[in-house]
Amino acid sequence: MGSMFRSEEMVLCQLFVQPEAAYVSMYELGEAGIAQFRDLNPHVNDFQRRYVSEVRRCSEMERKLRWVAGELPEPPPPPKPSKGSLSPREINILEERIDYIESEIQEITRNARNLKSDYLSLIEFRTLIEKTQTFFQDHSAQRKISASVQIYNNDAVLGHLGFIAGVVATHRVPSFEKMLWRISHGNIFFKQAQLEKPLKDPVTGHELLKTVFVVFFHGEQIKLRVKKVCHGFKATLYPCPATYKDQQDMLSGVVSRIRDLEIVLEQTEQHRHLVLANIARDLSTWMVVVRKEKAIYHTLNMFSMDIVKKCLIAECWVPKKDVHLVNKALDEGVKATGSPIPSILHYVPTCETPPTFNRTNKFTKGFQNLIDSYGIASYREVNPALYTIITFPFLFAVMFGDVGHGILMTAFAAILVIFEKKFLQIKTDNEIWNIFFGGRYIILLMGIFSIYTGLIYNDMFSKSLNIFGSSWRNVYSENMLPNHSMLELDPKTAYINTPYPFGMDPIWQFASNNIIFLNSFKMKLSIIFGVIHMVFGVTMSVVNFNFFRKSEMILLQYVPQILFLLLLFWYLCILMFMKWTMYSAFSEDPAYGTSCAPSVLIIFINMMLLKSSVDNPPCRAFMYDGQNELQRTFLALAFLCIPVMLLGKPVYKIMVARKRKQYQETVEDGGTPENNAHGKENMGEVLITQAIHTIEYVLGAVSHTASYLRLWALSLAHAQLSAVLWQRVLRMGMGTSLLASIKLYVVFAVWAFFTLAILVLMEGLSAFLHTLRLHWVEFMSKFYEGQGYAFTPFSFSDILEHDDEPITVESNGGLHE
Repeated sequence: MGSMFRSEEMVLCQLFVQPEAAYVSMYELGEAGIAQFRDLNPHVNDFQRRYVSEVRRCSEMERKLRWVAGELPEPPPPPKPSKGSLSPREINILEERIDYIESEIQEITRNARNLKSDYLSLIEFRTLIEKTQTFFQDHSAQRKISASVQIYNNDAVLGHLGFIAGVVATHRVPSFEKMLWRISHGNIFFKQAQLEKPLKDPVTGHELLKTVFVVFFHGEQIKLRVKKVCHGFKATLYPCPATYKDQQDMLSGVVSRIRDLEIVLEQTEQHRHLVLANIARDLSTWMVVVRKEKAIYHTLNMFSMDIVKKCLIAECWVPKKDVHLVNKALDEGVKATGSPIPSILHYVPTCETPPTFNRTNKFTKGFQNLIDSYGIASYREVNPALYTIITFPFLFAVMFGDVGHGILMTAFAAILVIFEKKFLQIKTDNEIWNIFFGGRYIILLMGIFSIYTGLIYNDMFSKSLNIFGSSWRNVYSENMLPNHSMLELDPKTAYINTPYPFGMDPIWQFASNNIIFLNSFKMKLSIIFGVIHMVFGVTMSVVNFNFFRKSEMILLQYVPQILFLLLLFWYLCILMFMKWTMYSAFSEDPAYGTSCAPSVLIIFINMMLLKSSVDNPPCRAFMYDGQNELQRTFLALAFLCIPVMLLGKPVYKIMVARKRKQYQETVEDGGTPENNAHGKENMGEVLITQAIHTIEYVLGAVSHTASYLRLWALSLAHAQLSAVLWQRVLRMGMGTSLLASIKLYVVFAVWAFFTLAILVLMEGLSAFLHTLRLHWVEFMSKFYEGQGYAFTPFSFSDILEHDDEPITVESNGGLHE
């Protein structure tokens, strides 16, 4: 839990590794995922780096494996558990096997494609012969062309007319026919017939719509023109006989060849399927091996080479707790290669800001992501994610409080949590699903807290639960309530002076003044929660000041800020508690009866405007003696805190700078000059910055307190929407007749749909976003800087998890994400 409270301490390590031991050591570090390496060759071109050939080699293997994966009919099974790093000999064997597999599949695919092309041509030829027989038997055509037929040079001539037959794409037929008429000036006869079934392209697999045609013409010149047009429109010409007997003989031969080719195609497809099935078993495992190999050499390219000592030098950020794991990985590399020279690790003193690393698990990761979305925490500052685990679902539940809706949300999240291992195996690019699944534990806590606040509000699908009875008595008769609908609760006459054991009394659902009561209750509760939340945020800055040894900032910043917040807004909360406890319908003193209960908001406004009030017997102007004087004192002290916030830090820096300057002058007089150029600071800039921060805090204290009223507003809206759905939708299907029972099924479906779509999804998303804003702006702005950068270690798990963002190699051999 210490890592969640504050980011882990990081150290900058320098590694001296022998080249032969570097591969195994990097493999172990990649499995551990504990070191973030720095590029020691920032000015070296990618193609000039030491391991660029290995990176290219791995990229080529990865390209081939991806191509093979694209040929598979279904996704390959998940990879097998890794047994460790592969030796150079095993990598060479794997590369040879991948090359052989690619060549084999390419040859099988090429042969299958050629066979399919021949099959397509035979199908077209068979259809052409069948349609041509119909053309020649057409009596209307016979009247237009000569009946005498003579054959020469494999071309048919009908009397003085010749003909050409072929197949063309259907969408080109109108243009094709128009062009033929233009080049022949209408001296041709064109017949066409579309194929009933579409054909499949042997390359793309897309459906092709083809049309059979026969063109009758006169003369060799027109024949050449027709052939050129056919070539331009990519029409396929076939040698079709002119006589019926020759056509039948050729048709029989084509049909026989089609049958033989279908058998060969089936055998070829079975062989291809068998080869791909054998490859699919190991394809994912090979892909993992190749990606790890490439990531290792990509990281090794960040190392520098010591020419004299003939060793690789690396620098990396490592969590201090995991330094022993780095030493272990270096030792494993030395043992694997049998090198007599050990690898060396030592710390490098640096003034650079280390990366921020918060160690998380599957439960805390979602909450940490909420904080990181606002900004990565500065190095070693307090991490708000630890407290967000409780405050985030609680504030959400204040707005979303409903037992029924909370149960639905909890059930959904529980399914994701219980079957999370099964869902983790499903790789999907659906962003909405990934967001819901990644935040499953957040949703689970939001649902549980919503059930709790729903019990406090005594609200379940807009209905109250009568668990403990009621603490109010019915003082109305039937004559007093003619409409038998709503009643007004007066505590003086109906309250039995015994509080309801837990949450709201169910009788308030039937009260005519329930909106007034709930508005007052939820609004005051929102202000109280908001002030406590902000006070906690301001107090967390003390932890940062103590850790970073800025104790002066406790007096110059924390004390005036917390006093300003407490003297004004916590005092407002105290007035609310006093009003709840001091004024009662059963009070013997009429000055403290419910009719004399003052408006806390009016009291606070009068306090800020320095207005005085007068007694209105029997009511008193103030809640207690000396209230006016105490309020003016609080207001004066709060305003005195503003100049302290404004000038305290700049004045302190000026004093420190003056003392530093005096000390440096003393040192220079002693003969040891010291450069103080870097110690000079622009005091004007400091004053302006501090003025901006002071104005932001003072105005923010007011606006942020008012911002927490969204807890009240969204809670009221959620309850009213739920009540509208119940009264205007579900009650329509309630009744005792048979028709009402049938109608209830339809009405319940409509009610359930709108409950899930509007109240759970849309209202839940709205409450989530408002809760996120309360944490990012109202809470974290009091102490959180968020100026750090994330720790991104060399980790195989991260590389393999983000498989949709593959590492690629540029044409110059460089490797980039």
